[in-house]
Amino acid sequence: MTSDEHTSARRAFLRAALVIGTLAVGRVLLPSRVMETGGPHRAPALRTAGDDPPAGAGRPATAGPLESQPLRPMAGETSRSGPGASPPHPDVAFTLSTDRREIFLTFDDGPHPRHTPDILRILHRHDARATFFVIGENAVAFPDLLRDIADEGHAVANHTWTHPQLTTLPPGAVRSELGRTSSLLEEVLGTAPDLARAPYGAWDDPSLSICNDLGMSPVGWAVDSQDWTTPGAETIADTVLAEIRPGAIVLSHDGGGERRQTVQALEWYLPRLLDDGFRPIRIEP
Repeated sequence: MTSDEHTSARRAFLRAALVIGTLAVGRVLLPSRVMETGGPHRAPALRTAGDDPPAGAGRPATAGPLESQPLRPMAGETSRSGPGASPPHPDVAFTLSTDRREIFLTFDDGPHPRHTPDILRILHRHDARATFFVIGENAVAFPDLLRDIADEGHAVANHTWTHPQLTTLPPGAVRSELGRTSSLLEEVLGTAPDLARAPYGAWDDPSLSICNDLGMSPVGWAVDSQDWTTPGAETIADTVLAEIRPGAIVLSHDGGGERRQTVQALEWYLPRLLDDGFRPIRIEP
């Protein structure tokens, strides 16, 4: 994409974000959430799952839709979910509109036999829900962990099969990466995933078209915990607490490397978020 095209797309994205509001879709008597996006590849609107509020989450929310936030650029390739040079695409959800203090914790690159169970235990302890974007080659090795994630009430989503940058692949390879993982998740869990996240956050028009053809909504993030840089658990926790806001999608990792810092940081910041009235819930279309 040229500089002029990037600027034009970003302006279009900001204009769209200012006019998008909350879309109420009646399902189980719960409000839906709208992807704050725009453009020709709009996927099905995202909503949030209706779980009971976790302990400590009860502070009234500020009414009104949120302004979408662009994908924060990453610097320094230190993990499988490291930097992405591509600019944010206007059809990808980075925040979700909400009139409550709801947030969306997400974990990439698993499942991992050690770190995923640790994260599940912390989430269970605090009655919090999250969304796990899994890699197919890890999922096929640990199908029981996929079931554990789903059984705990979390969303299991598609993060490709081998974690390539989709914008560098021909369409057939993109379809294979996403489709193969969706087929595996459907085989193990009985239902195909509704959500997908591109490695490095890098989407383009062809990959988004394929994502939508496969019935998935593309998801980015508004808060990068920076755990992939392994800066220390305290720094990770401080980053999340400093940048969190209602509707934000938070990026963390349960796989793709050594994630003990991520686990320890979650132990620290999750109780703080709950005390501040935030409600971590999963993302659903």
